[in-house]
Amino acid sequence: MGAPLSVWPWENLGIFKYLLYGPFVVKVVYERFYDEEHSNPNLSWCFHLLILWCLRGLVHVLWCSYTNMLFLNRNRRILQQGVDFKQVDKEWDWDNFLILQALVASMACYMFPFIQHLALWNLKGVIVALMLHVGVSEPLYYWVHRKFHGDYLFTHYHSLHHSSPVPTAMTAGNATLLEHLILMAVIGIPILGASVMGYGSASLIYGYVLIFDFLRCLGHCNVEVVPHKLFQTFPFLRYVLYTPTYHSLHHTEKDTNFCLFMPLFDALGNTLNNKSWQLHKKLSSGSGNRSRVPHFVFLAHIVDVTSSMHVQFGLRSFSSLPFTTRLFLIPIWPFALLVLLAMWVRSKTFLLSFYCLRGRLHQTWVVPRCGFQYFLSFATEGINKHIEQAILRADRIGVKVISLAALNKNESLNGGGKLFVDKHPNLRVRVVHGNTLTAAVILKEIPQDVEEVFLTGATSKLGRAIALYLCQKRVRVLMLTMSTDRFQRVQKEAPAEYQSYLVQVTKYQAAQNCKAWIIGKWIMPREQCWAPRGTHFHQFVVPPILSFRRDCTYGDLAAMRLPEDVEGLGSCEYTMERGVVHACHAGGVVHSLEGWTHHEVGAIDVERIDLVWKAAIKHGLRPL
Repeated sequence: MGAPLSVWPWENLGIFKYLLYGPFVVKVVYERFYDEEHSNPNLSWCFHLLILWCLRGLVHVLWCSYTNMLFLNRNRRILQQGVDFKQVDKEWDWDNFLILQALVASMACYMFPFIQHLALWNLKGVIVALMLHVGVSEPLYYWVHRKFHGDYLFTHYHSLHHSSPVPTAMTAGNATLLEHLILMAVIGIPILGASVMGYGSASLIYGYVLIFDFLRCLGHCNVEVVPHKLFQTFPFLRYVLYTPTYHSLHHTEKDTNFCLFMPLFDALGNTLNNKSWQLHKKLSSGSGNRSRVPHFVFLAHIVDVTSSMHVQFGLRSFSSLPFTTRLFLIPIWPFALLVLLAMWVRSKTFLLSFYCLRGRLHQTWVVPRCGFQYFLSFATEGINKHIEQAILRADRIGVKVISLAALNKNESLNGGGKLFVDKHPNLRVRVVHGNTLTAAVILKEIPQDVEEVFLTGATSKLGRAIALYLCQKRVRVLMLTMSTDRFQRVQKEAPAEYQSYLVQVTKYQAAQNCKAWIIGKWIMPREQCWAPRGTHFHQFVVPPILSFRRDCTYGDLAAMRLPEDVEGLGSCEYTMERGVVHACHAGGVVHSLEGWTHHEVGAIDVERIDLVWKAAIKHGLRPL
């Protein structure tokens, strides 16, 4: 049994907790359509509570989005570690306090009926609320906050809030029921006080509550956004308004900087951290974090419009789960399309995410192009320019390994990265396509007793390597290709005694008795119909094929699970499970951990497939 008021009443309801807003919605609908006295929804206090709930949630989501826009704020981040899955899950129900405050506010509307008939604006109410905030709310919060750092209260209540290693906007709402009941009183005193005096207004309620949430998110955003020049010009402001750096020190050192928003009370209580101003100056100028250079970069691209919303600076909780199309994405889709079109016109490769592995910083950069654009002939030059600039930038800043994702290493685009290595022979950064490990992952999925496989995309880099490897294991490979010349070139690469195991086929019907299909080129459902019942579709095509056949099984894209000691990883890579990355990403990680000094571009060295696989296993990467 936990401490009293340490858990939320609706803790086990999951998503059904939002049904608690149902009575509010019903009342608004009833008043709008059935109650002539309240036919204008703007007069309904329920309507205002729902609007305020949406706006408050939006404030937190937007702040969280900004925090994760690493391409804008990476040099002004306070704590450098990333938010991992454990913290995301811990803060999943950060919005519990919004439900609580809506329910209590509804009771207040019945207890104090005059709240339902407030004026739109009253300047005196703003002045009174400001006085009550400074004179009552601020010192009350400061005193209570210090009490919550006592042994019993901290252990049973406040430790939940401090359990998040990296403060975020969601951390601001992640606390126990008791803490939010007290915080609700802190918020309510200025509003209710001004209203009781006859100076309340709707603008005061909206303004005070939203500014309160805004400042709470500001303090927890982990990005220094307040310019130090503001405090140099007006020194007294440093005692009036706290900064993200100021509150971050409270989370890291715990026994200082207790104030709500005004450091004045820490100064009066002798709890002001003496590093606050100097650290703020350092971080707000962006000079504190410029030296960290990634050891490894994965150069990704956008798959399609829908999956482009699966990013941390979109919805953090959504990006922490494998990508699937959700209904709530539909209304956002047009906005996402406009953003992608704008990026096509004017944008450059940007930093998306990062994690740490054994003390090394790994980053994901994104080429601002969608999958379909890679198949437009007039877009090829521009895409290669983006990739080339990213490689040169990585080389310039000291990155050791850069791995090219899926379409960024397309054979017809740049020869698997060979174009850039040939053009810039003095590159210090090692360019890797990761296809060797991708081939290894696919090959290790195939049961050892298989005697025949059907291979599409058979003459591509991956298809060639898979065919040559399997034929040397005495597996018959049906290579689907219309080009006899390309087939013969691949066949001649195989040792003479194994060449007969490579067979050219030109139609899908040739595989109607083969239950192991390896898909390297996208196929439609009608082609899948030729596969016999019980077929397993292995695949290395992006995007993956549709799971059309219920009597067959479909493998995921080639992928590996990162080592268990990975740190700060809090988002999923496309459709992959948590902690799982595409094999081309994993191939770059292995290249980095091994310290190999060669480039991995162009054709796959079949002799290295087993070597790369063993290296991956040695370093703790695991097959699915």
